[in-house]
Amino acid sequence: MLNFAVSEEKNKWLKEKMESLGIREEDIIEKFVRSSGKGGQKVNKTSTCVYIKHSPTGIEVKCMKDRSQSINRFLARRELIERIERFSGKLTNEDIKRFKAKKQKLKRHKRAKLKHKAEVVDKASASEGNSLEAAKTFVPTTQHKGE
Repeated sequence: MLNFAVSEEKNKWLKEKMESLGIREEDIIEKFVRSSGKGGQKVNKTSTCVYIKHSPTGIEVKCMKDRSQSINRFLARRELIERIERFSGKLTNEDIKRFKAKKQKLKRHKRAKLKHKAEVVDKASASEGNSLEAAKTFVPTTQHKGE
């Protein structure tokens, strides 16, 4: 396994993740291309953009997020791992975050709905209470014909 210009923890994580998914370095075709965008003359002169393809699955990743080729190689492999996980049906970190946010939103919606119902019931009971008191204090001045 190659070591990239990131922390040892990240290199170790990448190695373990690739082994758990069965991704081997021999299965990865890697090319270096010239980047574009921000970075000035350095980006235009050096091949910092990394293109990798996982042969067994056919998944391709192109990464030019950083000006460093080594960091782009790490980021491309990380993206490849995420895509393979998504392709295999496993939950990725992004999926878990999205699920938690959706769950939290549903909770908030339920709480707001209950709060709104409680306010409507309180208003209705308050208005009914006032009308009952008004009915109790009402004294008829005229009598109806059937009485």
